[in-house]
Amino acid sequence: MNTTSYALCVDNAGYPVALELRKVYVVLPDEDAARHELLRVVDESGEDYLYPASMFVRLELPERASRELQSKASHES
Repeated sequence: MNTTSYALCVDNAGYPVALELRKVYVVLPDEDAARHELLRVVDESGEDYLYPASMFVRLELPERASRELQSKASHES
């Protein structure tokens, strides 16, 4: 089962260096953050931080697209 999920940044107000508008980000599972309407996102620093969920639109990608994004991420690290 694939636990990696993705979100599109639609608002980077207050975080212009950490988040790029219209960029797809990896979202890590964090149930406690979700209860507080936050997402744990791997941002431009390469680290994961909490951001308001309202700054993103969650994406449901086809399996192939998800594999391609995971492959790209593993080559960048």
